Amino acid sequence: MTTNQNVTAAHDVVERLKKQIADFRETAAGEVTGRVREVGDGIAKISGLTNVSSMEMVTFEDGTNGVALNLEEEQVGAIVLGDASHVAAGQSVTATGKVLSIPVGKKMTGRVVDPLGRPVDGKGPIAADAEYPVEKVAPGVMTREPVTVPLMTGLKAIDAMIPIGRGQRELIIGDRQTGKTAIAVDAIINQKGQGVHCIYVAIGQKESKVAKIVQKLKEAGAMEYTTVVVAGASDPASLQFISPYSGCAIGEWFMDQGGDALVVYDDLSKHAWSYREVSLLLRRPPGREAYPGDVFYLHSRLLERAVRLNKDFGGGSLTALPVIETQAGDVSAYIPTNVISITDGQIFLEGDLFYKGVRPALNVGISVSRVGGAAQTKAMKKVAGPLRLDLAQFRELEAFSQFATDLDEATRKQIERGRRTVEIMKQGQYQPMRMEHQVAVIWATIKGHVDGIAVDRVREWEDGYHKHLDDHHESLMSSLASKKLIDDEIEAGLTKAVTEWNATFERTK
Repeated sequence: MTTNQNVTAAHDVVERLKKQIADFRETAAGEVTGRVREVGDGIAKISGLTNVSSMEMVTFEDGTNGVALNLEEEQVGAIVLGDASHVAAGQSVTATGKVLSIPVGKKMTGRVVDPLGRPVDGKGPIAADAEYPVEKVAPGVMTREPVTVPLMTGLKAIDAMIPIGRGQRELIIGDRQTGKTAIAVDAIINQKGQGVHCIYVAIGQKESKVAKIVQKLKEAGAMEYTTVVVAGASDPASLQFISPYSGCAIGEWFMDQGGDALVVYDDLSKHAWSYREVSLLLRRPPGREAYPGDVFYLHSRLLERAVRLNKDFGGGSLTALPVIETQAGDVSAYIPTNVISITDGQIFLEGDLFYKGVRPALNVGISVSRVGGAAQTKAMKKVAGPLRLDLAQFRELEAFSQFATDLDEATRKQIERGRRTVEIMKQGQYQPMRMEHQVAVIWATIKGHVDGIAVDRVREWEDGYHKHLDDHHESLMSSLASKKLIDDEIEAGLTKAVTEWNATFERTK
């Protein structure tokens, strides 16, 4: 072969190689199946699955679902969603190609489901309208609307002094057995007829307690607009970990339809514990109190999804009422301070007040709503200002009067009114009150119409006053409910009503 022929052949080879490179199309795909290396305590270590994404659902050989959380160089760490006793080393695992999602829609209303959206109330399968991802990026600033529409809890002390608006995140915090769940359940019951869909998420609660709450909601007719998501104390930590995100996704569907939703997370202390357990089992580095470094992000990415959308994005809202349990009233502990810094205020319940019979056991000094009067009706705002002032002055004077032997008349009157105001602020469990009734009784208190009633008879006086208003002043209550403000006409009607009732009440002594 001559030199020219060699050059020509080499040139042809180069050209063919160039063409092959130019026409090359990648056809290799990452593995969608893998093998379980080891499994224990609800955590599976899987080899293969080179193309799996974080929070992607995987299916084990026996049909059990899992979620890929740790993406390491040699293996994938996944949590098993459910009973891990049937998952064994050597079994195959398949990546589903979709992130963890749950069924959502109208048919979820009135049902009790687990964190994967599967019914646990024995009423059969649920026909879903859609599937929503459990984890979702919170709406941006430009999609949001200021919180101005009230979400009434039916509790006088909260609606007057710590108002909650639709789209707000208000923390309920306190020691165990101080009435945190009672406030949340009252808020749900009070949404009857208000067009608000409610989701109660029970995280790590005893199943017997959840059953009692469901029964109470049924008795109050609240299950007609409520969904209960249960990850009980006997459920794996993996299900407890995803349960609040599942509840949030159910609420987001209603928000996306332009409606209003309320989600109660009861409670996020147990949620943090479950995440700590999962993280330690996945060998993630522990930080303060053995929590992983991203425990703040755990709750911030959940609570930031509470929002009131502007009209361009449907105008719906999602309100969050997270619950946190403190130890011996310590609000400066790690998880409480984290959640306090994320939320728009807190309702602090004090054990000492609870055992003294002040229920709800509200500590007005520490409790605050960062939305404030913006989420109150004009009528409530008018009576709430003097009420807060009266209570603040009473507490100051009460502490001072313990060391004083002789009090002037004005101070004594202020203390006596304060004692009656404290009694008026008490309210029975599962007895939420309509806005017009709250305004009427608070107005009577700040105007001095209760000053002549004996302290031990104030509750009796209040119960009778509400009945008197319903029986004899129905049009006044309807007018107050529709106008949502106290004008001269309504003020005259309230004066007449309370004067009549005081005269009647005096005769019943």
